[in-house]
Amino acid sequence: VQLQASGGGLVQAGGSLRLSCADSGCTFITYAVGWFRQAPGKEREFVAAINWDGGSKFYAESVKGRFTMSRDHAKNTVYLQMNSLKPEDTAVYFCAARSFTTFSTTRQAYRYWGQGTLVTVSS
Repeated sequence: VQLQASGGGLVQAGGSLRLSCADSGCTFITYAVGWFRQAPGKEREFVAAINWDGGSKFYAESVKGRFTMSRDHAKNTVYLQMNSLKPEDTAVYFCAARSFTTFSTTRQAYRYWGQGTLVTVSS
């Protein structure tokens, strides 16, 4: 599994971004995937997760109702649609995969990590 996260950038508060996480190794079709983020000086925190077939998802309270996670098996890609962005969403966002069909909200449960993509939300 080789994860590549992309889609970050600079956006004004209230705007939207869509992050992508692609697996060049083409094996994470049966893996659960999570998104985590790390703001400067803070611990990496859970954002959202999806099970292997996209049928089950879970979101952190801080993003619920604003972020939507999805996956496209044909493209071997997982997405995080982020709407109504706030300055406190500013962070480096990481996608991670685990070789189980069900997701976890703890970072230690994920073995494979992408390199991160920076999201900056200006006020």
